Amino acid sequence: MKVAAEPARCAWGSTPGLMLHYHDTEWGFPTADNSRLFEKLCLEGFQSGLSWSTILNKRDDFRRCFKNFEINKVSKFTEADVERLMADASIVRHRGKIESTINNAQRCRELIKECGSLGAYIWQFEPQASTRPKRPTAADVSTFITSPESIALSKDLKKRGWSFVGPTTMYAFMQSMGLVNDHHVGCYVWKQVEDARRSFERPRTP
Repeated sequence: MKVAAEPARCAWGSTPGLMLHYHDTEWGFPTADNSRLFEKLCLEGFQSGLSWSTILNKRDDFRRCFKNFEINKVSKFTEADVERLMADASIVRHRGKIESTINNAQRCRELIKECGSLGAYIWQFEPQASTRPKRPTAADVSTFITSPESIALSKDLKKRGWSFVGPTTMYAFMQSMGLVNDHHVGCYVWKQVEDARRSFERPRTP
């Protein structure tokens, strides 16, 4: 019996297992959910200097340790929680990144009070369609590291007191959360993400 060929994917998302599933079902699909956006902001910060596969393999443990990234709960973490997390080998034990996550949760509460939701704030930084290639090739996507919008998002978050939110980190966040569609046009998920973005209702500030 002839075995069906695997669909074409982005090269980074073709590794069987968690990475393939993440590529096929999560990366690039738009969301406005506060906890998911906050989780990804935090995990992108933890990824700094590491591979995404390292973080993805530890994601369930990060969720357990950080109360599923519920913003209000994380914002109330204390120094005792920092020490608890520093002793937990299932996650990345980097004191600066752990303290940054707690600080960012506190800053996020302030931001939500101002903007109504984290989603409403984040989606203000979605690039205009006219600035993006309509059918990006793999070569195109390989050059996307930052953007004017990721630089602006990084600058604004830093002004608000956030940390581990550099322009490259913020561009990776925007890719994963669907503010841009950086699957290349030859990847079978590209059209799914295009359709999802087309029907997605962007949240608005009050």
